[in-house]
Amino acid sequence: MSTRRSALPSKPGLVNWMLLIILGIVWGSSFSVVTLSLTGFQPLTIVAGRLALAAVILLTLAIGLGYGIPTLKTPTGRRIWLHALGVAILMNVLPFALLSWGQLYVASGFAGITMAVVPLFVLPLAHFLVPGEFMNKAKTLGFLLGFIGVVVLIGPGAFISSGSEVESLARLACLGATFGYASGNIITRLAPSSPQLSFAAATMILATVISVPLAYVFEGIPQSPPLNAVIGLIYLGLVPTALATFILVKIITSAGPSFLVMVNFQVPVWAAIMGVVFLSEAIPPQFIIALGLILSGLAISQLKRHS
Repeated sequence: MSTRRSALPSKPGLVNWMLLIILGIVWGSSFSVVTLSLTGFQPLTIVAGRLALAAVILLTLAIGLGYGIPTLKTPTGRRIWLHALGVAILMNVLPFALLSWGQLYVASGFAGITMAVVPLFVLPLAHFLVPGEFMNKAKTLGFLLGFIGVVVLIGPGAFISSGSEVESLARLACLGATFGYASGNIITRLAPSSPQLSFAAATMILATVISVPLAYVFEGIPQSPPLNAVIGLIYLGLVPTALATFILVKIITSAGPSFLVMVNFQVPVWAAIMGVVFLSEAIPPQFIIALGLILSGLAISQLKRHS
């Protein structure tokens, strides 16, 4: 397992592209599974459950493979834990909670569009904070095309009012979640060098320590959830949380945060495809146009890594 904070390559390699696609598929599958889990658990309980399970998995792997977790005995180790705390709050607890609450009130599809806003936050943040992550015309144009593609895919229905009195606040919550994701990306890249699995485990441990008490205080202990909800929660912990956390840390540290956030353009596409395959939903008529815009944006943004 390589350590983090290597110099960014001139172009992301095949492995990074494959991991980006896998991550898009994994996150695209999570929307329907969250819905399944909500039949037996409340939102904060789902957040705490998936984070706790992911923490156990990643910690077991980190110890079993000999990497362990960062030490608190050295200044560098304490800095790693501090960065892990920032990622735990901004990239896990905060966005999971905000999206879970926000999606109770916003119109369908709005959360999908906010996922596509993440790159628009990361682009300027990375330009000023991450060495080697410069804005250029190709990258900016690619991100804009990808964002437009997501808007086309989801369609105008996302902006139809749900009629809730707190809808405006719920929309701000969804946007706040995207800023959390973007900030977490940057913090991950700026953290001191350490084994990727160790950093991922530390992040999940801290996220669990924060989320479990919150879930207990506000929602209490779940009472006899149905089996389908339990299976959904286990899947969320194993795949979109544990596996996804390790993949995103690996991508950020080897290809940079600006490359990683392009996964946010893929998520609505994979969600639509999985809706057709597993839920027999119809493909939106604008799907092909949207997919073309998204793929064009991904390609254009990688024409130049520096300018």
